[in-house]
Amino acid sequence: MSEIIFEVREDEAEGGYTAAALGHDIFTEGETLEELRRMVREAVACHFFDLAEGDRPKVIRLHQVRDEVLAA
Repeated sequence: MSEIIFEVREDEAEGGYTAAALGHDIFTEGETLEELRRMVREAVACHFFDLAEGDRPKVIRLHQVRDEVLAA
């Protein structure tokens, strides 16, 4: 596996950010983007802990999704 992709969303109701991996059961959150990056790295390391080094993702891609509502 060369990379893993996370969908990142800002939690407007409670603040902070959430990240969910596409195709894997990995979910984490952080108060800031910097904290979220640390938490994503930690979650990936924990999720793939029992795999050989070569079978772990080499790249973690964060795809930020932003919903914007406009009045008509």
